Amino acid sequence: METQTLHSIQLFEKCRQFTKAREIQAAGLYPYFKPISDSEDTSVMIEGQKRIMLGSNNYLGLTHHPKVLEAAGRALHRYGSGCTGSRFLNGTLDLHGQLEASLAEFLGKEDCLVFSTGYQANLGLISGLIGRGDLVYLDKLDHASIVDGAKMSYGETLRFTHGDLAGLDRMIERTRGSKGAMIVVDGVYSMEGDIANVPELVRISRKYGIALALDDAHSIGVLGPKGDGTAAHFGMTDEVDLIAGTFSKSLASIGGFVAGSENVIHFLKHHCRPLIFTASLPPANTAGVLAALEVLKSEPDRRTALWANTHRLINGMRGLGYDIGETETPIIPVQIGPMETTFVFWRKLFDAGVFTNPVMPPAVPPSQCRLRTSVMATHSFEQIDFCLEQFASIGKDLGVI
Repeated sequence: METQTLHSIQLFEKCRQFTKAREIQAAGLYPYFKPISDSEDTSVMIEGQKRIMLGSNNYLGLTHHPKVLEAAGRALHRYGSGCTGSRFLNGTLDLHGQLEASLAEFLGKEDCLVFSTGYQANLGLISGLIGRGDLVYLDKLDHASIVDGAKMSYGETLRFTHGDLAGLDRMIERTRGSKGAMIVVDGVYSMEGDIANVPELVRISRKYGIALALDDAHSIGVLGPKGDGTAAHFGMTDEVDLIAGTFSKSLASIGGFVAGSENVIHFLKHHCRPLIFTASLPPANTAGVLAALEVLKSEPDRRTALWANTHRLINGMRGLGYDIGETETPIIPVQIGPMETTFVFWRKLFDAGVFTNPVMPPAVPPSQCRLRTSVMATHSFEQIDFCLEQFASIGKDLGVI
């Protein structure tokens, strides 16, 4: 029988026809998968040059904190490099239980469940609770993990225009009936930097008797009186049913969690495929998150520095004439416009020693491409001012401002 070749497999035809990324690479404008060879918190070494990292979610600057590194090192030697099994079977450590208890207390919830990634936390939360005949309502700008969790469920997904809670109210009134339902939104939107209107979301969820879940990936360590997230920011922790999040932002590692009532968490432990069928969070990461959480609580000055840096960059960008939307957080999206201009702008910043993240279609419309910037507590004012100087110079050269 004749051996099949790549060229005879119809499925791979789309792979051969996908040329856009190669064209951008050939033009020297490709911004993705840039290998970092060394990192010093706010600066990184890429292609032999040190560059200011203005595109990280390391909001509190804890990835190099000595207490985090020491805790991770101790756990590595005590427990080994991995758990080699799922939480459900042989992969639960006492560290996982300690982290779940600490997070539940910190977030003001009865219980908590730790996942191997933040992506899996949202997958597990939604697919574990939304079954046949149930409804899940999503903001159209919700993170991909929320969208994918809804797709993975057996329920029906309905999406409302970003921030249009009057529209959400009408949608629920039209569709709800006697079905089980949940609203799931980002606490802070990862590409816009705006904050969900939790008071109105609570009002709507209580009006119709449906669950409300917040993804606090970009809120933990940033919002709230103690850095305890969006619900706490509005003083409504008790009114929000479920809080999900990740450890890959302020908590300086990888992994995720869902916090809520004990009976809901107990149910998820026994019905959540992304938890049951994946290996558990490795010991070093778990211990590192525990240490980062303690630093978050014991060093409030980091949040003070984060907000000072946030206001400096926001005010600086607006002062230069950039459109940065409705952001209220350390996520500051700088609108550039056409895709080609955005790639060129990114490259000029990169060459000048500033690393940012270009956001392109399908994440945004073709005419609304942007550079996503974000600040850390550990950035110096000098670093922020240098970045603003580069944005001023390049923006004028390219006719963006």
